[in-house]
Amino acid sequence: MKDKKSLRKEHEIKRALLSDDEVHTLSIQIANNVLKLDFWNKRLFHLFLPIHSKKEVRTEYILQVIQGRDKNVAISRSDFENRELRHFLLTDQTVIKVNQYGIPEPQGDEFEIKAEDLDVVFIPLLAVDKYGNRVGYGKGFYDRFLAQCRPDAIKVGISFFEPLQFMIQSNENDIALDQLVTPSGVIHFTKH
Repeated sequence: MKDKKSLRKEHEIKRALLSDDEVHTLSIQIANNVLKLDFWNKRLFHLFLPIHSKKEVRTEYILQVIQGRDKNVAISRSDFENRELRHFLLTDQTVIKVNQYGIPEPQGDEFEIKAEDLDVVFIPLLAVDKYGNRVGYGKGFYDRFLAQCRPDAIKVGISFFEPLQFMIQSNENDIALDQLVTPSGVIHFTKH
């Protein structure tokens, strides 16, 4: 079992070593694998917009897949004072602006969505283990967000890398993933 701090640093370096072409190609492979997911009967999907400087998965390809299925998409804006996310329906009129941390976010307060209304949540991460325990950036935004979602909301991580074969140290506030999409396929986690 490794601690989250060392895993975070290790995976930030691993991702930083990817070329822009690799990020592009791997992101398309992930989006193609999103098509294999089995929850297209759901209606409201939450998707994060990538921080390009951190070489996150290019989720615009996933967005195309979701919108191609005529599904509604919510995106978030960070409240750094409360360390919480507010969610808004993505429309043709949504204005996106990159904040001081490099995070693309919706502007305005129209069409706010409650976390409990979301059916599927795609989650950014740095590392994940074979049980669905994840390592993010360590600020707890997603743990607080996922705690507000319905218990039956499907939590899907997306990662360039396969799950670690050892258990990540977790605490009572950590919420594990249900599924993971990587360039090589889809993994369904069983709760331990």
